[in-house]
Amino acid sequence: MFLNPVRHITFDALEPYKVATFWSAVTGFPIRPDDLADDDEILLEPGQPGVPGLLFIRVPDGKTVKNRVHLDIQPPTGTRDETVERLIGLGAKLVDDRRNEDGTGWAVLADPEGNELCIERSAVERGLV
Repeated sequence: MFLNPVRHITFDALEPYKVATFWSAVTGFPIRPDDLADDDEILLEPGQPGVPGLLFIRVPDGKTVKNRVHLDIQPPTGTRDETVERLIGLGAKLVDDRRNEDGTGWAVLADPEGNELCIERSAVERGLV
């Protein structure tokens, strides 16, 4: 049996709980029940074996340069464009629009603290479901 060696994907954050709340809405992963709004570490637990959690750790300074690593999100329901609008409503900002007229491409967003993420077409839009 293969065990995924990646336990967590960790984000530095000025306000870990606020950023974790945003990413919880992106992924559907709940915040660990015993994590509180003023904690220095907040964990989103996927609840699925082999899937890494998202860990948000308080740091004293904000993001200053472009991420070297980011997450690509494929919406499990709805469309890419619906997801982009929903996340903008939750505080994300559109950084770069790479969507094409033929429906291909992606949108680059930044979470409330500036961490980039890409929103790709959903599985339905790709014809996978």
